[in-house]
Amino acid sequence: MWCYAPHDDVLRHASGHHAPCDHSRHDVGHTAEERMAERRSVYSVCGMCSVRCPIMVDVEDGKARWIQGNPHSALKGALCARGAAGIALENDPERPLRPLIRVGARGEGKWREASWDEALDHIASRLKIVTAEHGGRSILWSDRGGPFMDLHQAFVRGLGSPNYCNHDASCARNVQHACRSVTGMGRKEVVYDFRNCKHIVLQTRNILEAINVGEANAVLDALGNGCRLSVIDIRATVSSSKAHDFFMVRPGTDYAFNLAVINVLIGEKLYDAAYVERHVDGFDALSTFVAPYTPAWAEGETGIAAAAITDFARKLAEAAPHVVWHPGWMTARYNDSFMVSRTAYIINALMGAIGAKGGLPLANTAKDVGRKGLKKFVDLLPKPDEKRADGVGWRHTQFDAGPGIVNFAYDAIESGDPYPVKAYICYRHDPLMAMPDPDTLRRKLDHLDLLVSVTFSWSDTAWFADVVLPLSTYLSRESVVAHKGGLKPQFFVRKRAMQPVADSRAEWEIISGLSRRLGIDALAFDSIEDMWNYQLDGTGVSIADFDAKGFVELADKPLYRDIEGFTFPTPSGKIEMVSGKWAKAGLDTLPPYVSPAHPPQDGFRVAFGRCALHTQGHTVNNPLLHEQMPENTAWMHPTRAAALGIACGDLVEVFSARGSAGIMPVTVTPYVHPEALFMIHGFGHRLPVESRAYGRGVADQDLMPGGLSVYDKSGGCVSLQEHFVTVRKAGVR
Repeated sequence: MWCYAPHDDVLRHASGHHAPCDHSRHDVGHTAEERMAERRSVYSVCGMCSVRCPIMVDVEDGKARWIQGNPHSALKGALCARGAAGIALENDPERPLRPLIRVGARGEGKWREASWDEALDHIASRLKIVTAEHGGRSILWSDRGGPFMDLHQAFVRGLGSPNYCNHDASCARNVQHACRSVTGMGRKEVVYDFRNCKHIVLQTRNILEAINVGEANAVLDALGNGCRLSVIDIRATVSSSKAHDFFMVRPGTDYAFNLAVINVLIGEKLYDAAYVERHVDGFDALSTFVAPYTPAWAEGETGIAAAAITDFARKLAEAAPHVVWHPGWMTARYNDSFMVSRTAYIINALMGAIGAKGGLPLANTAKDVGRKGLKKFVDLLPKPDEKRADGVGWRHTQFDAGPGIVNFAYDAIESGDPYPVKAYICYRHDPLMAMPDPDTLRRKLDHLDLLVSVTFSWSDTAWFADVVLPLSTYLSRESVVAHKGGLKPQFFVRKRAMQPVADSRAEWEIISGLSRRLGIDALAFDSIEDMWNYQLDGTGVSIADFDAKGFVELADKPLYRDIEGFTFPTPSGKIEMVSGKWAKAGLDTLPPYVSPAHPPQDGFRVAFGRCALHTQGHTVNNPLLHEQMPENTAWMHPTRAAALGIACGDLVEVFSARGSAGIMPVTVTPYVHPEALFMIHGFGHRLPVESRAYGRGVADQDLMPGGLSVYDKSGGCVSLQEHFVTVRKAGVR
């Protein structure tokens, strides 16, 4: 017996098909005039995932009553289920409600409540002790990156530390570094111009489930205008259900697929020869390299018919240069995921799409449209003259120093090499769920003198911390002004829609409070208005200008910059098929393909992904979202299930090399590759403070023993899907 996984129902809210807010249910006992006086709308920014969509919040009696996508933005008023569940998060009593200081052993769950003054005094005193003994460089910070990180980086500078990191080593560092190696630019310095595209290729990017609502709308608009969609994945997704071509590749063979496509494009002279002549360096080396990697060869690796690969490459060329081959989002998958993303950028270049309308045009900043950018907080403080603990910039010269590679910093916590790292502040980051092998990571973190978690929901990292600081939710906090690049660059701001239900604070309040105690006077701001005014000084924009739409566009219309004469910031000044920077670091950017290992007998390659209802682990205990999806299931192919005597709905116990990771129900479906056992990430919580999520499903990170040392050497990401598991039938629910 087998069954299908649900698909289209999760898109209804994201597509904007929701009921309007019924304000009348709050109106009892008030006159119409009173009701109008009590209601207002606040433009703000969602905080339920890293996309940070623009939103509009209806507020009544000082409380948020309804959230929708900002109608002035590309969201068209729509919002995903996670963003709509923000009110449930604000009102949830099962989250940190006031500052907590640990009184038991780490991870034991024994706390005492503290005032904000006591908690901040405690942290500041501990940081002073660490700094006095080991220097400011011994302090590590990590967060989830994003548009507001300037303030975080400034605070880390003020501490005297070079060790600002974010979560990207378990997400998109491979994409970032792939883009750098090909174009010299970061991945956000080009735009995916979906609406003007004629052929979109999604590979390791499930755009209609791991939802960026604006991007999802753009893709659907493109499809409505006749754009072709092709999806390459190990399982069927909502995105693949909309595709003209779906290629279910064997897990770990995406690089082989891409090499075969390049082989066809070059062998049949389907590439843009004039573009390559003007803008590409190393084409002959690429041509020689891909010659053996034919579609017939790739069929044996990927399981995709040679004729289908050839036909796909031809269709792609027909749409050039209006092509977007998405290089991926969460690409911390395989040991060659950097090359999967890199070959995606190479194919875009061969199609003449980099810099083209309907392809990957260059993103604009304020400067590119003749405007002055925001003043930066980091400019208020000197850059520490210290090398990074993670080795980025000196030991690993090819990697971006900005957010570093946080798992390398964890090695420094344990080893003391190149110097001791003794204090760690995790801001909205849960490495014990985001990183593989959490048991090993706990042992590393136990070498710290201080671990602080700043969070709006409980997490495994918060539970293991010494101090928990409750962060206000996105509905009840302001953030600093941010810049968003694109065809029409803009400034945007998050404003507080309501006062916090909990005794929580915004990040600017926490950073200013700690700065005041640590003598970092430049960041000891008294109000968010003072911070906004500092940032906007000289831009010609005032904070009042955000009242109309929540953002301020810096150009009247989209600007497509002509790349003729443009010098790419690479050693050659061109798009590089062989990266000069990576070559200088001793790394081959046209490495021979290595066939991925097959699972052992009766085993599976563990695979995970996202759904439209949850953001990693911090939403699974949300009352509304838990009700919609309370646990994850193991997707298993019918042939594998039959061989193991497993039927759809059975319970299975999942084992790594280290032992059992838990029990979960099975979804038996032909829409997953037979070698893979797929599950949604973020489940398997074991914290007693989370009554809804407790014991529901399996945590995929527990299935990755030794995973902290398994990573893509060229791209820097951990390789989260290079692990194998076995299953055993556990019963029937």
